[in-house]
Amino acid sequence: MTTAHLTTHARTRAQQRGIPLLIQSWLLHYGDRAHDHRGAVLRYFSKRSVQRIEQAEGSLPVRQHAEHLRSYLVQAVADGAVITIGKRYRGRRLRR
Repeated sequence: MTTAHLTTHARTRAQQRGIPLLIQSWLLHYGDRAHDHRGAVLRYFSKRSVQRIEQAEGSLPVRQHAEHLRSYLVQAVADGAVITIGKRYRGRRLRR
C-alpha cells in the first residue's frame, strides 16, 4: 500500500476522529483526487473508488469499515505530506 508522511496535526486528527491506518492507506491508494488550487489535493471515497477497493481487497473489508468511508484527507502537492484527515457528517459535501 501507498504510504505518505503524516504531519503531527494529521496524526492527532486521525487519532481524535478514530480513523484507522487502513482507511488512510485506502484513501492514498484508491481515493479520488480533487485539487484545491492552493497547493493541496483532497482525497476522498466516491462510489467508483469504493468499487476499486472491493475489486482489489474484497467486499468483506469494505463492509467492516463502512463507517469510515466518509473520511477524507488533505495532502500537500509539494512534498506529499498528509496535512489533515477528517470525516464528513450528515450528508455534507466536500468543498472542491
